[in-house]
Order: sequence, then C-alpha cells, then structure tokens
Amino acid sequence: MPARIYKPAKGATQSGLARTKLWLLEFDSDSAREIEPLMGWTSSGDTRQQLKLRFDTREEAVAYAEREGIAYRVEEPHEGARRTMSYSDNFKFNRTGPWTH
Repeated sequence: MPARIYKPAKGATQSGLARTKLWLLEFDSDSAREIEPLMGWTSSGDTRQQLKLRFDTREEAVAYAEREGIAYRVEEPHEGARRTMSYSDNFKFNRTGPWTH
C-alpha cells in the first residue's frame, strides 16, 4: 500500500498558518469501502487509512518510510502568493473596482 507524504494546505476559513507547518504521512486506501447490509453504514477492513503520522521535516518522513519499507510519493507544497492590502486601500480615489454600499 503506497503512502503519501505532503504538507497540508490551510483551510478556507483559516487565517493563520497553524496546522500547515508539519509534514504528514498518510496511507492510501488498499481496498474499496463497502456498504454494510444490515445498517447501511460504509465500512472498510483497512485500518491503515485512519493513520496519519506527523513529522517536522520532509526528510524525516521520507527516512521513516524508507526505514519501514513503505512505498511512498512526495507531494511538494504549493506556496500561494499572499495579497497584501491595507484597510485604507478600500477608500482610495484611484481604486480599480467600483465603490458601492
């Protein structure tokens, strides 16, 4: 079962970078999920997909995967460009967008 090593992106409602500094090692699902016939719940016999290992650096995560013999792939993080704008820029006379209330 291959594993995925990645750095998680911040959520849409998150303004800070709190949970984006660690690298995660997450296992891909080995078998498809099944619908349990009695209750209709979704189930799986694969317990490794519930496991998330956290590492401080990418090199630590790769070293762990190689030491344990886990097939892995590394997904590099995409650093988005931050748009900096001050509150007073909303009231400029040379504003590009229309001012409406």
